[in-house]
Amino acid sequence: MVSKKKLKEYEERIKQALVILGQISEDTTTPRNIRRAAKESMDALQVTEYTPAVRASNVISILDEILQDPNMPPYTRVKLWNVMSLLEAIKD
Repeated sequence: MVSKKKLKEYEERIKQALVILGQISEDTTTPRNIRRAAKESMDALQVTEYTPAVRASNVISILDEILQDPNMPPYTRVKLWNVMSLLEAIKD
């Protein structure tokens, strides 16, 4: 069982990730498929019937796939890496 303190920390990490993903999804200089993946990631993070760790790993797999995109602007790639490192710390 995850402690209350850890759960609060995880929710905070998810909030930070949502902010960054929100910026990417609204950035018109980012290719549409990457913005779509960011939006999909935001939706996946907000599915409350899963534990924070399950939501995090679902999003990591979505982002892992899109990070292979050669059309990804470098600054967007860095933001996505930040999101992934935030989420990778979330464990059950």
